[in-house]
Amino acid sequence: MAVPFRKISKTRGRKRRTHYVIAANTVVKCPKCGEMVKPHRVCPKCGTYKNKEVIKTEE
Repeated sequence: MAVPFRKISKTRGRKRRTHYVIAANTVVKCPKCGEMVKPHRVCPKCGTYKNKEVIKTEE
């Protein structure tokens, strides 16, 4: 079995992991009601998607 010839230092391993970043969720404004929603999803507030009513909501 292959084994490392030398131990990888803590610093070297931590340098490699510095690029693991949590990104914020992308949100866009609903064109009808202005609510912030995830892209390519039905707006939970007004029930529209691509300016068409998909879910009937009581207003």
